[in-house]
Amino acid sequence: MLSSLIGRLVTFCTRRAPLVLAAFLALAAGSLYATTHLLGVTTDTGRMFAATLPWKQRNEAVTKLFPQNDNLMVAVIKSDIPEIGRATAKTLLETLQQDHTHFLTVRNPGADPFLEQAGLLYLDKPALASLLDSTVAASPFLSTLNADPSARGIFQTLGLIAQGVQTGQANLDSFTPELQAFSTALTNAADGHPQYLSWQNMLAGPLASMGSKYEFVVTQPRLDYTSLQPGGPAADALHRAINSLPYVREGHAQVMITGEIQLNDEEFATVAHGMTLGLITSLILVALWLIAAVRSWRVITPILITLVTGLLLTTGFAALAVGTLNLISVAFAILFVGIAVDFAIQFSVRFRAQHNPDGSLPATADALTTTGQETGHQILVAALATAAGFLAFTPTSFVGVAQLGLIAGIGMLIAFVSTITLLPALLHLFRARPIGSDVGFASAAPLDHALRRFRLPVLGIFGLLALAALVQIPKLHFDADPLHTKNPNTEGMKTLHLLEADPYSSPYSADLLVKNIQTARQDVDKLSKLPTVANVMWIGALVPQDQNAKIAMIQDTASILLPTLIPGQNQTPPDAPALRKSAADAAQALATATVMNKTPPTSPLHGIQSALAKLATAPDVLLLQTNDALTRFLPDQLTQLRTVLNPHPVSIDTIPDSLKRDYLLPDGRAMLNIHPRGTVSDNKVLYNFVHQVESVNPNISGTALEIIESAHTITHAFTIAAASALIMIAIILLVALRRLLDTALVLAPLLLSALLTVILIVSVPETLNYANIIALPLLLGVGVSFNIYFVMNWREGVRSPLTSPTARAVLFSALTTGTAFGSLAASAHPGTASMGRLLLMSLGCTLVATLVFIPALLPKREQDPF
Repeated sequence: MLSSLIGRLVTFCTRRAPLVLAAFLALAAGSLYATTHLLGVTTDTGRMFAATLPWKQRNEAVTKLFPQNDNLMVAVIKSDIPEIGRATAKTLLETLQQDHTHFLTVRNPGADPFLEQAGLLYLDKPALASLLDSTVAASPFLSTLNADPSARGIFQTLGLIAQGVQTGQANLDSFTPELQAFSTALTNAADGHPQYLSWQNMLAGPLASMGSKYEFVVTQPRLDYTSLQPGGPAADALHRAINSLPYVREGHAQVMITGEIQLNDEEFATVAHGMTLGLITSLILVALWLIAAVRSWRVITPILITLVTGLLLTTGFAALAVGTLNLISVAFAILFVGIAVDFAIQFSVRFRAQHNPDGSLPATADALTTTGQETGHQILVAALATAAGFLAFTPTSFVGVAQLGLIAGIGMLIAFVSTITLLPALLHLFRARPIGSDVGFASAAPLDHALRRFRLPVLGIFGLLALAALVQIPKLHFDADPLHTKNPNTEGMKTLHLLEADPYSSPYSADLLVKNIQTARQDVDKLSKLPTVANVMWIGALVPQDQNAKIAMIQDTASILLPTLIPGQNQTPPDAPALRKSAADAAQALATATVMNKTPPTSPLHGIQSALAKLATAPDVLLLQTNDALTRFLPDQLTQLRTVLNPHPVSIDTIPDSLKRDYLLPDGRAMLNIHPRGTVSDNKVLYNFVHQVESVNPNISGTALEIIESAHTITHAFTIAAASALIMIAIILLVALRRLLDTALVLAPLLLSALLTVILIVSVPETLNYANIIALPLLLGVGVSFNIYFVMNWREGVRSPLTSPTARAVLFSALTTGTAFGSLAASAHPGTASMGRLLLMSLGCTLVATLVFIPALLPKREQDPF
């Protein structure tokens, strides 16, 4: 009865072909309108999971409490020396703060005056004592430099060192690094390549190495949600500001952009390019395969029109049903092309093979009706089973695949309706005709015979492969880190990789919000003892330990140094002759001192003396450039030295709000930001870090937890959905086939293809991730579709499945589907590319199970010739 109903529907559509075409054109136009006005795309991986999940709720709650850390675009400054980085950050900050069009907030966390003044208090006492002692020892030279912060003052200071060496009163062992820095800088200048000298590295000692080696300008851009890349205008403005920075133009500083907004925009651009190119490529290659499959433009054109129309209708449904696609559901278009073309090929190949009992060719309308009666119910069962495989994922908490399941599931039903209504109408309008001859693979008859004759050994081989796959299942590895699926060659990702090695700037961290500072202190003590924790940033970390003793030590040093560092006593800046004379004098003094004191050849004094002698004869331009390079940052460093020698006691109350707001809420709750130790991009390290932190307090949030919990959510969702899909598919098959044996004949190769895919995944190897795991529902859908055709043909008496038109249709369907998926594998986006590779693997295994395993599996009948 079902076959008869579908046959009558095909007849109606054939007779009313213009009306059917007009109706579909109207629906396609409406879908196109809905797509352009209602459908959006988001690259926010956080939106791929249900908001009701506990870990998602904790993360959302923390984001609302600390909104300054959300939707960030960060400029990361890498420079030759720290002073250049700081100056570049300052200039960029001032520029962006004036741009209220593109930025809501702009800040430089590392340039807070509070941190600059309290800097020495964060050193431990031994390091502080060593630094203060060396600073006191250098006080005569600092005094000279303070009075004359120029190259002339530097040369005079080196002359004083020469006098000390000559009289034996100078012990330079503790100043070897500083002297080596002078030697390198002066040698470069004498060779005609003056380089900026870092006074911070020379004078600040261990203080210079504290914190990150990068400078950061953190912005919250105004997002343009009418654009597919909301942060695009802000990123363009930031790039313009970066290109205007003096030290960037000179090549002494490099500024790179990263952050959530930049990464999302870059990922969308990569994914959109890959999907668009993949869709166009797949449609072109599908058309080429169709030429080989049906060999007539009068059939190929209707198939392509049906395919594009069905895709438009499915896209319109997506616009109405979900509104916003994510990085997984955006793949529905290529999946639709890959699977829906199978229905059209099955119908068209069987149509081309139609002939009357006497061998004559039937009229097109009669051939279409007969084709609908013969194949319509098969395509319907395949569409329902495929849709069930996708729709089983809709109720899960993994919203990314739930969306894909809904869209693709309904898309399969749209594809079925289009195949039995629009396609016949178009075939009639294009005057396509059957050819009557056998369109199967006659050359496959020996293989058919061999598979039936040696069915037990063939089944035994597949049984061994299935057992091997079962053993390999524990080796499957799921990587939930969204960073691993992004294009590593984009600016944002390259920048992020630079930051991963630094615990203070690593993107992998855990947040813990506790009720008060006392609880925070207790948890910090426990967390600091964990081997996987590198450090814990919290409000208490900004209060130095042993302050009274450290302040007393600093005050003793200040009483000696500050009188020699009084500002405002600078000499007149030197001209070239003055620089030349002071260089010559210092070179002569050093030459005498090194000879009289028999200074070792490895001493940096020799390099300094040689460079100064060369500078004494250098052109005026080079001398002035050397003066600028050596002293550009000296006045600021002397000012900084005066600041750090005058610290004030620090308490939580004295910490400025600009710093306090990142760690303390008005109601007293305290935030702990916990940074991991080791290569946390390795999932095992990340798992250990999260589990150890949760052993102290399970109520954590943050990036690290999100990655771990995402993996749990995804694996649980796929376990439940896969079981549900198999149950629904089994029910559909039982209702359609009405025999348990026939249902088992369809499901057995389906399970085998899944196990064969496991072997390939482990052997290649291919890591599972949230992007490529959609191969599972696709495997169910395509596998069921192919298997149903063979089993239903066997029920209808087909004895040589590989020589039948169905085999031709299945092979070319697989080739067209593989072409669509192969276009994904060529994407520059690692997640999309891995999706394409895994889809190809699963498709290949499905094809082997369908064309080799099923012919051997089908039970023999008495009338079988072998």
